[in-house]
Amino acid sequence: MKKALVAALKIIVPLGIGGWLIYKQYHDLSAAQRQELFEAFGDADLFWLGSATLVGWLAHVSRGWRWRYLLEPIGHRPGFWNCYHGVMIGYFINMFVPRAGEASRAVSLYRTERVPFEKGFGTILAERVVDMVVLLGFAAVALLLQLDKLDLFRARITDFNSTNGSGAEEGAAWGSWLFYLLLAAAIGAAVFVLSRPVLRARALELVRGFVQGLKAVFETKKKVLFVLHTAFIWAAYLGMFQVGFYCLPSMQVVPFAGILAGFIAGAVGIILVQGGIGVYPAFVALIVGVYMPAAEGGGLLRPDALAMGWLLWAAQTLMIIVLGGLSLLLTALQRTREA
Repeated sequence: MKKALVAALKIIVPLGIGGWLIYKQYHDLSAAQRQELFEAFGDADLFWLGSATLVGWLAHVSRGWRWRYLLEPIGHRPGFWNCYHGVMIGYFINMFVPRAGEASRAVSLYRTERVPFEKGFGTILAERVVDMVVLLGFAAVALLLQLDKLDLFRARITDFNSTNGSGAEEGAAWGSWLFYLLLAAAIGAAVFVLSRPVLRARALELVRGFVQGLKAVFETKKKVLFVLHTAFIWAAYLGMFQVGFYCLPSMQVVPFAGILAGFIAGAVGIILVQGGIGVYPAFVALIVGVYMPAAEGGGLLRPDALAMGWLLWAAQTLMIIVLGGLSLLLTALQRTREA
């Protein structure tokens, strides 16, 4: 009963936060701004949006290929398509069950290639470490490019707070309480796991798998190809974001520094809330809007920048649902034929 409740809360809470943010974004727009938002959706050039989606898909293809380089040093040589399907299944599951994508990806490879779950999961976690280092590098560059915009950003936040009374301060207070609550829950979960021999043994197996995966990063015989794929994956992610901006004429005035900052903000939004629903568009609009004139009628978010965030989010989400669902179906059919 408790497990079911926790599992349900993991899904309901992020979706609830996303739903509230969607309502808040729309509610804070004036009637004229809402009309501008829908006009921006209508003016979107689907060719550029489709091109951006294609570039993003190529990053997932490259991720599937790169995964093979980490599995070889630990004694496994899986086929490309099974690795690719595992990647897409992981993204698909993550859309509906928070943080379950990595586990489902490892399970998929175990079922198709008999790679032990702990080893597969360990290489995935090692990949996450590499990707986090790259993301932090992008964030550092973005921060350096934003130094001249910090004062403008603070001024807009101050103006927003002054027009919204104490609501923003109350929101910040709630955010602090939520942080401490999550920290306490994480500590409690760690203590619970360590106090149970079976769970502790399972956790140690996962740690050993992670260490093996991390060693595989340094022991792979194809280090150059691994680095090249990593560079391509992140260049494609950023390229997808940048190409998408061509679908709205008003967004083409945003410089590369603004696009890079918006890209980082969107990535953070996806990490914070399941699938980035509500958060991704808001974060993108908030950061990109700093490089554009302030919204007419007040508010932090420009309607066209908000539309841009929603278009990018919708394109990515639709791709993952369609192609991830297809990978899940094809993998199930493959297992049925083998059985």
